[in-house]
Amino acid sequence: MKLSLGIDAGGTYTDAVLLNSDDGRVLQANKALTTYPDLIFGIRDALDGLDQKLLADVRLVCVSTTLATNTILENTGYPVGLILIGKTGIPADRKIEYSIQVRGGHNSAGNEVEPLDIQPVEDFILKVKNKVSAFAVSSYFSVRNPEHELQVKESVMQLTGLPVVCGHELSQDLGVYERGVTAYLNAQLIPLTDQFMQAVTSEIKKRNIEAKLMMLKCDGSMVSIGEALKKPIQSIFSGPAASLLGASHLSGFETCAVVDVGGTSTDVSMMHEGLPEISDLGAVVGKWQTKVKALRMETSAVGGDSHVWILNHEIHIGPRRVIPLCLAALNYPEIKEKLTMQQNILRNQIGENIQPTKFFMRSGKIPDDLSPEEKDLFDRLSDVPYTASDIYWNENRMPSHMTMDMLIQKRLVRTIGFTPTDALHVMGEYQKWDAEAAHIGSEVLSRFAGMEKMELCSRVKEQVTSNIALNLAAFLLEDVDREEIRKIINGKFFAGIKVKMPVVLLGGPVTAYKDGLARYFDSLIVVPQHADVGNAVGALAAKGIKRLEVLIKASLSESKYNIKPNSYIVFYPGGRKEFSSYAEALYHAERIGSELVMDYMSSSYLDLTEVKINISRNDISVEEGTTPLETRLGFLGIGQ
Repeated sequence: MKLSLGIDAGGTYTDAVLLNSDDGRVLQANKALTTYPDLIFGIRDALDGLDQKLLADVRLVCVSTTLATNTILENTGYPVGLILIGKTGIPADRKIEYSIQVRGGHNSAGNEVEPLDIQPVEDFILKVKNKVSAFAVSSYFSVRNPEHELQVKESVMQLTGLPVVCGHELSQDLGVYERGVTAYLNAQLIPLTDQFMQAVTSEIKKRNIEAKLMMLKCDGSMVSIGEALKKPIQSIFSGPAASLLGASHLSGFETCAVVDVGGTSTDVSMMHEGLPEISDLGAVVGKWQTKVKALRMETSAVGGDSHVWILNHEIHIGPRRVIPLCLAALNYPEIKEKLTMQQNILRNQIGENIQPTKFFMRSGKIPDDLSPEEKDLFDRLSDVPYTASDIYWNENRMPSHMTMDMLIQKRLVRTIGFTPTDALHVMGEYQKWDAEAAHIGSEVLSRFAGMEKMELCSRVKEQVTSNIALNLAAFLLEDVDREEIRKIINGKFFAGIKVKMPVVLLGGPVTAYKDGLARYFDSLIVVPQHADVGNAVGALAAKGIKRLEVLIKASLSESKYNIKPNSYIVFYPGGRKEFSSYAEALYHAERIGSELVMDYMSSSYLDLTEVKINISRNDISVEEGTTPLETRLGFLGIGQ
């Protein structure tokens, strides 16, 4: 019997699933806590819970992770230097600490508009090289000519040896700033993603599993792990893609909406006739618009492990993830006693970090390049959970909100607090860990909020449910103003929203929210068997999918009275070529597009005889029946 092994490392859990490769049945599944800062221990624990004898029959291993998405939502990515070239700028509301804009760039024909001003670029590189983990670069019309991006990349490599992500490597779409954002966000994730993939590879080798190693990509396709290690950015948003594919596989629905309630976030996406629906604009995560060809997805920073905190008697959930009290108490039972002790917290000190149910502890990561304030606070912490009062009484100083945030962002500090998962333990709707810790935490927080503990927990559950409903409705009604949708969700009307397809729910305690969602939607709402490990199943349900675009653009004469083309330029990923006739250009475009698809399929170890390529065509002509001035060819390759 040939088996497949799926591994998904989420923000809270690492899941491992064994599937029968012939019929797709789940044979075994196991969950383990994701471990920080070294992911290998969580992966090892997940694999240890499977029948080790069966692992010898594994012929395919595919992995996915939500860590990238969670990092962006929580703003805990590694520092990156952003270099923008040409006519662009960073909006005032975007906080990018290390960035520069210089002269350069090209036009729509790929011709240089202005020479690259390389000297300030190199000065910037040398100035920040010890402060960043990677660089991102985006140049004006680099999709037509990446010369300036590649020149900057070479300078970075020579001066620092650090990773460089270029905008043209990620997207063929126009929009220099958006490509820059995409490169910037992905560069932030390189160290984390590389660590994850190295951990998986080493553990597979250790267990003598002889199998193809694959990584799930953000568009629901898979790529060889060797290619993923070269370009770890390809695994961004693979966790949501895995949940979508897993939900479809487990439920049997080829067309369905999928809601995945994870530890850190809630993701909504859709399958249509067996293929993930892809965003035309690129994935939106948090407040960031990217140009990555990924799932059309609605994501919010509210999940089962989102921090529940009180300010001015109002309940806030997220955006940061914490370890639930009920889970933390298994390893640190002393937190239950600490919760019962009155903390010395003043009202004017209250905030997301200073809460009567929040704890802080060192993550185990070795600190590097700390400011004096950061070092002082870090030295006051321990490897066991401390309350804000513990930190205060030790030094007679309350920790700075900003300083604590920086330590959390640098992954030097882990936090424990009350969560929606704790609320469900109190209400008896989810019983997995130490319910006593959840009860104590709810009593403390409810007194702080001025309400009974069951009222607090009920409000938390309803707030999570309404957030899920809002995200699902906003996803399905994509052209409707979100505030109008919010009015419908929060209002009490004798009408609701009809969903013309099944809604599949994934996540550990997601059953607790099923009935609440039914109040908002007229639809078949399903929680399939193995919904708690749907992401790991989805990693194995992926197909080989490659999407790309080839553009044919006429090069016109300078005279405004003569629009007869001088030549035709073919723009394709990684290159451009000029031809004297449209027929030659079209032939080359069709050939190079198909070759690039097949090269990708070959590198992903797929059976080339099973690959199907669909080509779409869109022409722009002066008059009907004349030779097009522009032709866009869209290539969709699907392999097994």
